Amino acid sequence: MYETVLFKNIADPRVRAIDRYAELGGYRAAEMVVKERTPAEVIETTKATGLRGRGGAGFPTGLKWSFVPKDTGKPTYLCCNADESEPGTCKDRVIMERDPHQLIEGIIIASFAVDCHLAFIYIRGEFWYAYRVLEKALGEARAKGFLGKKIFGSNFDLDIVLHSGAGAYICGEETGLIESLEGKRGHPRQKPPFPAVQGLYGCPTVVNNVETLANLPHIFNRGAEWFKSIGSNPKNTGPKLYCMSGHLNKPAVVERELGIPLPELIYDICGGIPGGKKLKGVIPGGSSVPILTADEIDVRMDFDSLAAKGTLLGSAGCMVLDETVCMVRFAMRTARFYAEETCGQCSQCREGTWWMEQVLHRIEHGHGKMSDLDMILDMCSNMKGVTICVLSDACAMPVEAMINKFRAEFEYHITNKTCMVGAHAHA
Repeated sequence: MYETVLFKNIADPRVRAIDRYAELGGYRAAEMVVKERTPAEVIETTKATGLRGRGGAGFPTGLKWSFVPKDTGKPTYLCCNADESEPGTCKDRVIMERDPHQLIEGIIIASFAVDCHLAFIYIRGEFWYAYRVLEKALGEARAKGFLGKKIFGSNFDLDIVLHSGAGAYICGEETGLIESLEGKRGHPRQKPPFPAVQGLYGCPTVVNNVETLANLPHIFNRGAEWFKSIGSNPKNTGPKLYCMSGHLNKPAVVERELGIPLPELIYDICGGIPGGKKLKGVIPGGSSVPILTADEIDVRMDFDSLAAKGTLLGSAGCMVLDETVCMVRFAMRTARFYAEETCGQCSQCREGTWWMEQVLHRIEHGHGKMSDLDMILDMCSNMKGVTICVLSDACAMPVEAMINKFRAEFEYHITNKTCMVGAHAHA
């Protein structure tokens, strides 16, 4: 039986208040860390857990912190990436709305580790309710002396600024987020230099996702060995939030160990597919990752197992598609999203996403040619790995997989000028 960690208290509406959170053991880990540990010890403990970033890339968290240079004469900043805008993803929102102090405590621990005295929460503009919940929680933490000067009676100073974005997908990319925080357009930066060396205001900066930071209080309350005991293997450890959406009887944000088998999520926990319909495909990590066919779902939901299948865990925005979904329409909608969200800096992305959407639109509406499919695949190959950030790849990878794995459906559209499944309303 899985013991919930991140979602242990989310059913208790009182846990949004600091007194209830503290009553349940909240802020003990943060107080212990700032009073009894050194930053180096916190980094080493986090490295030992194997905690990998939960925002999409899966980079080891402790290792990321260790890249921050010491004694630069500049302040170090920590940015919490709460710009959860990957389609199919809704996990960070639950933490912020239901258990905000868990996130704040995680930020305190991470800030101490990298010697940060001013941290930022960059929250998606549409999350107005989560913004208000966090705003109140931050005020409570300051009133208790958990933020501000000499927090918990220690010698460590820290405050947290809550900053609302304007609803741009591109600001979920860490350097786009930093540019936006500086008051500029959310245009991703060339790397190197990486944010750990030259980030916000030209200073060393760490960017961590909400879910990543929410793990930290539990790690320092219960230890690295406990954390490592959860998960599918030593490289994929800890609890994980999965955003289960699409054609499911019980769609939900589910907490289980990192590496739970995908069929268990779909059929045992989320009740399978409504109406006795057949499974057509699963997008395991948000709209930017390649689709798995129904024959490919015998896989564990962790970073390495999915990579071995040619896809990604990403943000764990797991979208389940039944047999009524038109893959041409789905590919067109995917391309349209990225065409609308590109920042326009790179020509392959600016032109490629728009062009791809146009070609898919004409196939969908009965005006396609068979040569269009190879042209789109050629576009995809020229859009990957050549731009400042991976938004171009995020459009190319899923569309390429849809054509390669469901090519007969695209060809049927072109030949018959109509949809093979004939159920656009459900796409």
